[in-house]
Amino acid sequence: MQDSNPEEDCRVSLSKENSLMQKHFEYIVIGSGIAGLFAALEATKYGSVIVLTKGSIQDTNTLLAQGGIAAAIGKDDSPEIHMQDTIDAGAGLSDREAVNVLTSEGPSRINDLIKMGVSFDEINGRIALALEGAHARPRVLHAGGDATGAHMELTLAHLAQTSNIDVLEYALVTSIKVESGRAVGVEVLDSQSYVKTQFTGSNVILATGGAGQLFKSTTNPLVATGDGVALGFNAGAELTGMEFYQFHPTALFLPGIRPFLISEAVRGEGARLVNRKGDFFMHRYHEKLDLAPRDVVSRAIINEMSESNSEYVFLDLSLINKSTRMSRFPTIYQVCMDYGIDITKDMIPIAPAAHYMMGGVRTNLWGQTTIPGLYACGEVSSTGVHGANRLASNSLLETVVFARRVIENSTRPLSANTFLEKTKQAIQLRPPEASDNKINFTKELVQELMMDNVGIIKNGTDLMKAADRLSSILKSCIEPNNRSSHELSNMTLVGWLMAEASLIRKESRGAHFRSDYPKISSNWAENIILRKSDVD
Repeated sequence: MQDSNPEEDCRVSLSKENSLMQKHFEYIVIGSGIAGLFAALEATKYGSVIVLTKGSIQDTNTLLAQGGIAAAIGKDDSPEIHMQDTIDAGAGLSDREAVNVLTSEGPSRINDLIKMGVSFDEINGRIALALEGAHARPRVLHAGGDATGAHMELTLAHLAQTSNIDVLEYALVTSIKVESGRAVGVEVLDSQSYVKTQFTGSNVILATGGAGQLFKSTTNPLVATGDGVALGFNAGAELTGMEFYQFHPTALFLPGIRPFLISEAVRGEGARLVNRKGDFFMHRYHEKLDLAPRDVVSRAIINEMSESNSEYVFLDLSLINKSTRMSRFPTIYQVCMDYGIDITKDMIPIAPAAHYMMGGVRTNLWGQTTIPGLYACGEVSSTGVHGANRLASNSLLETVVFARRVIENSTRPLSANTFLEKTKQAIQLRPPEASDNKINFTKELVQELMMDNVGIIKNGTDLMKAADRLSSILKSCIEPNNRSSHELSNMTLVGWLMAEASLIRKESRGAHFRSDYPKISSNWAENIILRKSDVD
């Protein structure tokens, strides 16, 4: 990829709001991360496209993705091996068809990214492949060492600059318009001028990312407030997997700073976890040691922290060549240096932090939701790929594989489309009714409720406490009228849905661990599907 100025690539050229005149588009894409931009670029072949993003174009989770993108392109690898690794990580809830789509189409999407200009790191003229936790083969491509997401995002943003895509920044989508059972458009609030407007569209695509800001400690940016899940739920779409939220086990821990992700690829290169006593400990928890699935590693760290009454453990990089530490992980090296930690000689203090939402708006193999005309791709969606626990670096691949399939499906005649039927097993949840007693509440209150009660280790008593409190807030919260209040409302709704789903699943599976039901149960080898009550 050619050198570029992110400010020019992502902000100046893409904002076309002053010249935006039309109100109807073939494609309305909500979100400007890699899922949204890849879908938008594919969609330009078939009609007019607008991308709506609530902040500036670069305010996305994609920019923070370090580890890379997984695909079976190595000589000793195959889509079948990648598929089995993904299913094993999913703890019995991954959809085999969806995983087959991901792993079999993944190499082709990698080729698409290369053609688009993404320059993956190479060794001796071949794409470098890294090993990460729970992968049987090195298959993780990276760019700029540990800046893969940024390279992908900026490359796609650069392409969007020269396309005919309209990008409207600071445009917060507040609702999806549904008429006669079909999504037909969106309502939008300009988060700077507070002017409201509407756009109609033949296809509405949710690509809003995740919800890490629900938790007090998270690797996610400030924009990750669960907006797309709230939009989909309020429009009547089904959700699934909401009880499965993945915490990344290794985030830089320093008092007073936002957690910073220390990529799993660091452990893939040989780094090991050490407790406050200086002892390696993962051999006591899993046969794959420090490269065990993330849920196992996170709980192990929590246990070690509890035993030593500490807020963190350490990541020991001494088995990695010093020059490799700097060349392979330049971003991590620089950030740690900024805080006085030299990773060529110092251990890194780390603790788990909220990282990735496995659940979301339920889709079929083509990104269709249960509402005709409404699609979802990326972290906001639940395609069935991740099951109860995401395999490392599958998320970026999922975005491009299913973004492509969304657009492919949208080109079919309506009569040929097969939409997901609403499942008879869905649990209907009516959002708490409005109350006359309006109260003020804060983002910090929601984050503490979620972190303390709906985090890495849960139990029925704490979950009920969180669900009741969040329900009470939803009943009495002030009507949102700006970006921050809309985000807070969305966070509260999504947090309530997570707590309710976690209460329903009376077992421990993957990223969902309940100390009162600590074993996996065959009685729960199915997805919990939630939808808003059909009666308003």
